[in-house]
Amino acid sequence: MVESMLNYLAPMSERPVYWLTEPPKGMRWRNTKGDRRVLPIRDARALDPAPSLDREGFALVHHETVALNLYDADSARTVYYPEVEKLVAGVTGARRVLAFDHNVRNPQKAERAEDGAQAPVRFAHNDYTLNSGPQRVRDLLPDEAEDLLTRRFSVINVWKPIRGPVEETPLAFCDAQTMKQDDFVETSLEYADRTGEVYSLFFDPAHRWYYYPAMRADEVMLLKCYDSATGVARFTAHSAIDDPTSLEGAKPRESIEVRTLAFF
Repeated sequence: MVESMLNYLAPMSERPVYWLTEPPKGMRWRNTKGDRRVLPIRDARALDPAPSLDREGFALVHHETVALNLYDADSARTVYYPEVEKLVAGVTGARRVLAFDHNVRNPQKAERAEDGAQAPVRFAHNDYTLNSGPQRVRDLLPDEAEDLLTRRFSVINVWKPIRGPVEETPLAFCDAQTMKQDDFVETSLEYADRTGEVYSLFFDPAHRWYYYPAMRADEVMLLKCYDSATGVARFTAHSAIDDPTSLEGAKPRESIEVRTLAFF
């Protein structure tokens, strides 16, 4: 177990908004204020039984990709996406899985605006909401959406190191069993051509945070970001953290996350 700071959302009267492109003149990039908390981050490898997507909302599995360069978007889509779809189907039993987008993260490449890389995200959030989960199905599969939405589906984030082990800014995630719907706050993401919606997170002392120390490149973490079913983990939250055990000169984190729709 380590201790690290997590950036929650401070209570506010208006709807939280983040601009991901240049905001209109006179507007700030965000209207939020952080609520910083130093909390224990537990070793998920020590959990017995091992965590599962439907209980804790996360799970670790083994996978070795044959993709040679995950920074190459075409290679990621044509080689890695089919691997991810097969992996998620095997873990969840879903009858159909669609990998639909991805991000690569490397702080050094992000600073140089290289390979489309982004920096790790350092605030507690969940990628989809009760509204934006079904909307993603409508956006991606408009001709099938209304039929698909009559049955269970999930949004599962598939996160892995591009190179390992992860020595710096690992991903931390909250046990879904320790979260309640009131902890989640609908938050707008303003793009140039659309408005997205994610959940920010209010602090609750009941939250229990975990990470997988020194994740290897042949390890993949699955994270539940939405589930239309009830009685199982429906959402969790995640954030990059500073690892106090990181040594001086630690290699920057390199990772890829692929979002998938899993239909049951």
